Formats: sequence, C-alpha cells, structure tokens
Amino acid sequence: MSTGASPTLANLDLETDGASPWGDERSINTSTPPISLPHDDPTDAFRGPGSKAKESTQNKDTGDPSPQPSTRTSAARRNPRRPGRHVARIEAIDDDLGPLGPLGDNFNDNINTALAAKPRYDSPPEPPQKEDSPRMARAIPGAPNRMSLTGDSMDTVPLDDSGAEVHEGGYRRPPATDFAQIVGIEALGESLPPPKPAGDQPASPSFEIHVGDPHKVGDLTSAHTVYQVQTKTTSKAYRNSEFTVSRRYRDFLWLYQALINNNSGVVVPPPPEKQAVGRFDDNFVESRRAALERMLNKTAAHPMLQHDPDLKLFLESEALSGDIKHKEKQVQPVGENKGMFGSLGGAFGGGGKFIENDEWFLDRKHYLDNLESQLKALLKSVDTVIKQRKDLADAANDFSSSLQALSTVELSKSLSNPLESLSYLQIRIKELHERQAQQDVLTLGITVEEYIRIIGSIKLAFNQRQKAFHTCHAAGGELDKRRATFEKLQRQGKTQQDRLTQMSAEVSDSEKKLHAARVAFDNMGRTLRAELDRFEREKVEDFKSAVETFLESSVEAQKELIELWETYLMQLDREEDEESGYRPVETPTSA
Repeated sequence: MSTGASPTLANLDLETDGASPWGDERSINTSTPPISLPHDDPTDAFRGPGSKAKESTQNKDTGDPSPQPSTRTSAARRNPRRPGRHVARIEAIDDDLGPLGPLGDNFNDNINTALAAKPRYDSPPEPPQKEDSPRMARAIPGAPNRMSLTGDSMDTVPLDDSGAEVHEGGYRRPPATDFAQIVGIEALGESLPPPKPAGDQPASPSFEIHVGDPHKVGDLTSAHTVYQVQTKTTSKAYRNSEFTVSRRYRDFLWLYQALINNNSGVVVPPPPEKQAVGRFDDNFVESRRAALERMLNKTAAHPMLQHDPDLKLFLESEALSGDIKHKEKQVQPVGENKGMFGSLGGAFGGGGKFIENDEWFLDRKHYLDNLESQLKALLKSVDTVIKQRKDLADAANDFSSSLQALSTVELSKSLSNPLESLSYLQIRIKELHERQAQQDVLTLGITVEEYIRIIGSIKLAFNQRQKAFHTCHAAGGELDKRRATFEKLQRQGKTQQDRLTQMSAEVSDSEKKLHAARVAFDNMGRTLRAELDRFEREKVEDFKSAVETFLESSVEAQKELIELWETYLMQLDREEDEESGYRPVETPTSA
C-alpha cells in the first residue's frame, strides 16, 4: 500500500508491511473490490453513494491497476464472512482532531491551529437534544430575561413589561400564560408563576339590612304585623344601592323555603318560629324583628345564598305576591317532574333505611344531637332567668304601690317623705328589671334560639343528602334492570334488533342518570362539609359576642341599681339634716 495516497492518511504511521497498528487484518477474499482512497478534492466528502459507485464502475472498465491482496498469513484469522459483495469505503471527514483523536501526538499544523482557536472543556459534551419549537420557549412572567434558543446557550432575550419576548424586526412572542392554557398546568409543574394573591380577587358584595318599624295592619280576622326592610348593598345585580320594601312574616317563610329548594346541601338561616298567642305583644314583636333581621343579614353574607335570585326578588320587589305567582307559572311546566330528584327520588326517596358509612358525618350527627340538647337546656335556663327578672319587676311594682299607699296616710312628714321616695325608687328598679329581662332576650336568648333553629336547618340538609343517596341507589337499580334486559335480548340474537337498539339507548341513559346522581351526592357531601365548618366558625363568634353583651348589660344594670340606692341614701341624709337643724360648727379665726 502506498503511503502517499493522501496527506490525511500520511499521519497514520502504518507499518512497512501494510499491517494496521490496531491489530486487524485485511480479508483474503479476492471478491472484495479494492479500497479506493479519497482524493485531495474536498468536494468528495459531499458526494453521494451513487456518484461514488459510478466512479468505481468507470475505473473497472478502464482497466486501472489495483493493488493485489497480500499473501501474508496469520494464525488468528477472522471467521469467514457471508458470501456476497461487501463494499467498504473510507471517506474523508472534516475532523479537527484527526483519525486518532486526542490519543496521538502527531497533529499537523492545521489541527493544532483549530484546537488552539476552539476552547476545550473538561466536562463531556451534552447529548444532542431535540430542538424546541418557538411555542415551547416562552418566558415566565416576571423574569427580566431568559436564554435564547437560537443563539449561544447563555444569550438572553429582552422582555417587555408584559413578559413577552421582543426580537428583531418587532416580532413579539407571547408570555407563558398562554402556554399554560395549551398544555395544562399539571404539565408545567414548578415552572409556572405563583398564583395571584387573594387580595387581587374581586371582593364580594356587601349587604347591610335593617328590619324595623313593625306595625299592625288589617282588621280583627286578617290582622298581621308588617315590617320595613331597608337594604344597602354594593352589588351590581340590584337596580339601586339603597331601597326599602314592606314585608310580613309569611314572606320570610317563603324566602326560607325557596332558598332550601334552590340550594341543596346549603344550611339556610331559618326565620323565628310562628306563634299564635301573644304575637302582637311588644316584647314578642321586638324579639321577632331582631330575629328576622339576623336571618336576612346572615343570608346576604353567605357566599352562595347572596347570589340567589329569590333573595334579590325578596329584597327588591315592590309587589312580592304578584311576582311570586308569576314566577311559579313560568317554572311550573319545567318543574312538574322536579328534575332528577323528582323523577327518581319521589318514588324511591323515602324507601329503605339510610345507613351512614362516612365516619365524619356520623360524628357530626352525634355532635349536633348533643349540641341541640345542651342548647335547649340552656334556653330553658335563660327563660327561667328572664322569668325571674320579670317576676322581680312585678314584685318591685307591688312593693312600690304599697309604699305609696302608706305614705299617703302617714301624718308625719319625716316618715311620709322617705316612704314616698322609696316608692319612687322601686318604680325605677322595676323598670330596670324589665329592661334587663328584655336585654337578656335580645342578646343571649335570641342567639340560643337561633342556633337551635340552625341545627334544624342542618338536619334538613342531611335529609337532602339522604334523599340524594336514595336517588343514586334507585338509579343504580334501574341501570341493573335495563342491563339485564339488554343482555337477555343480546342472547336471543338478531330477531329483535329494533328492541335491542332501544334498550341500548335506555342503558346509556340510565348510566348518565347514575353518574349525575353520584356527582350530585358527592357534591352535596362536600358542600355540607364546608357548611358545617362555616357553622362552627360563626357559632363561636356569635356566642362570644352574645355572652359579652349579656355580661356588659348585667354590669351596667347593677351599676345603675347601686347608683339609685346611693342617691336615695344621700336624699335621706339631707332630709334628716334639714329636720334636725344641723349646722356645721364654725371654727374661730385668730385675729
């Protein structure tokens, strides 16, 4: 083999006999064509295999001499190759390090120059990666710059204020928020920007509702109490920010029932209980007014109930009775079947016994039962205290009347005047006890009664969840029946193809109903959990406020009572001094 065929291969430093420095041997198969060495023409590296095959054919036709295979033998010969034509070619490659790589020391000047100009890294090169599309290379909002995909790995791309890349020519790449919508948030992981704080979210509308001016209207047979409901709100759903309407007690009952029907699983604040005897008593009317006001404010503060259209109708309508009738006429054709719960729950809702399997709900039921018993016992004690205060007021009134009668028959002014003053003092004490009794009703008593009613509303929500379970169970039973009928028709063959198609559609419809029933049951459970958590928070706040107000009113009443007695004692001392002609002794002054 000639060593001057190519300057690139001249540096290989082959042995004189043609042996390879790597220890391999040439094949002795005479059918192997000669190895055509590359020429100095640099364009050979870009020639295709077809052109090289054509050139080889031309050399064979012209009879160019080719080197003969060597007759050197070796003890370690390769296994015989498969018969056939094996073409092995050597092509020139633009390799800066040469064929030996960094192992050899005989580098030519061109290689040394290339290595000196190109920096060397101690770490191995990174594996090739698939080029990302421009859409996959969006910037994270909030970062000042980021790496470019087209330039060097450390090049940065300027970003505008919105987080979009700004390239030459005015091209602006959109920020990464659109990419999150395309591939999904889960696919991005920690590369997404943090969510916006809660302060950036729009605030819920505020409501301030006052129920006042209770007055009796109607004749003896249709007498009832009417209240003025004044509302101030920031909600844009209402026509005005301030408005006042007239409502009676049964309108509040309608609102409560409408909210329960519209919001399954939600604990709706209930109105006070209906009372037939003494409903026009001033104390009863005042306590009912306060309870109705608390009901409306709690309802308007609820995040779900404040958006209910029936609440808007109640607070805003000038003719509520007519609007309710008009609404019922519009909803009646659609609501005859009462939706999914009406079609299935109406027939199966009350059937079967419901066994609670969720430990959380089971514990809450026991807790609510115990809480209701304790609150009822507390309400009974509060009623006893209120009754005792009223009895004490009545006793003070009787005592005052007796003192007044005695003062009129007494001839001595030194005795009649103190008796008359004491009679007047007992009248003040009587008024104080009556006011304190009413204050106990409006602070502690009304709170205890309210939460007893709220527990009743929670039990209604539990019953709704129970009906949802029965609806889900009924939908599952109906699906099993239709599947059994469908499988029976399938076994009968194609004789009833129309019936088979119809049953297939019914099975699909039953599956949809079962899925909807399960989703409704699960959603109702989650809603009830959130409602019970809200109930616990509000209960602590309301009872804390009620107890504080109860204690403050009791302290103020006792201070007022002490002041009355001290004033009476001072009056007695003054009258006694006047009657005895007591004058302070004058001390002599020195001249």
